[in-house]
Amino acid sequence: MTTVKTIGILTGGGDCPGLNAVIRAAVKTALRRGIRVWGVQNGFGGLVEDQMVELDDRSVSGILPRGGTILGTTNRDNPFAYAVEIDGKTQYQDMSAKALENLRSKGIEALIVIGGDGSLAIAAKFNALGLPVVGVPKTIDNDIPGTERTFGFDTAVSIAGEALDRLHTTAESHHRVMVLEVMGRYAGWIALHAGLAGGADCILIPEIPYRMESVLEKISRRRQVGKHFSLIVIAEGAKPENGEVTISRIVENSHEKIRLGGVGEKLAREVESSTGLESRCTVLGHVQRGGTPTAFDRVLCTRYGVAAAECLVEGVSGCMVALRQDRIIRLPIVDIAGRSRQIEPDDELVCAGRAIGICFGD
Repeated sequence: MTTVKTIGILTGGGDCPGLNAVIRAAVKTALRRGIRVWGVQNGFGGLVEDQMVELDDRSVSGILPRGGTILGTTNRDNPFAYAVEIDGKTQYQDMSAKALENLRSKGIEALIVIGGDGSLAIAAKFNALGLPVVGVPKTIDNDIPGTERTFGFDTAVSIAGEALDRLHTTAESHHRVMVLEVMGRYAGWIALHAGLAGGADCILIPEIPYRMESVLEKISRRRQVGKHFSLIVIAEGAKPENGEVTISRIVENSHEKIRLGGVGEKLAREVESSTGLESRCTVLGHVQRGGTPTAFDRVLCTRYGVAAAECLVEGVSGCMVALRQDRIIRLPIVDIAGRSRQIEPDDELVCAGRAIGICFGD
């Protein structure tokens, strides 16, 4: 790949704290190297619908601390299976050729894709078609393989940790069991980190199916030593042993048909009926994905954005930038796309939690 003169940048999937910080760093780096930058609006749908705007220094001024994305995003559109209305019915067609044509019309020779596993999988397909692509790992779930941190994760953990601090005082005052349900889909990274940071008594994650008896025993032991309240953090994808995940609803015309949610309220009801202790559930939901990113995420986003732009400046593509041992590295995007990273049962943080008496429900 020769050095490019014009690149595009796209944010795909769900929103996440730090998206704007990555955009800012990538745009500034490219512009200083004499490369023009176009922003693709509203995710991959913007490629098909030709929704693009040229970005300059003024476009990214002041956006470092802002949550969300100035380009807009969606987790619904896939150019390789794009929803179109034909005779009043929705059909899915391969519109990747049209997306590439729209890019060529703007002179865009390469693309930076900021997204999670789904977006990176789409990015890998475009790269296979000959469009040079560099990926940036984005998700609060922290479940993308190859990198020790995805941006947005630290912010989500900080929000969940603060919630636990606040729940602690009201739980102790009223002698209640407080359950905090956090995001993460089928990975428990947010629950694990937030639970450790917030002093949770039980941390229930998808990777370790829980037994209700273990949770109740933990609450009982605390009561026996005069602690008449408990804090439980549960990931939305956690499930009981020999049970299934709790599904909030099914949305047919959506990239993510299965919506998780409700496991925290279900657990709280079971705890209250079994112990007689008043139990309440708090669901953080999209609060974890909004607002200003933490200082750690801002720095990580800046490093990722710079690294992604420098890949294209150097003629390198087909890769994802990642964090490993506090260094930014490059990994083949084809090795990352469509995969997820989950917690191993013997993970160091799980072992540390067990060492201080945290119940993981097993």
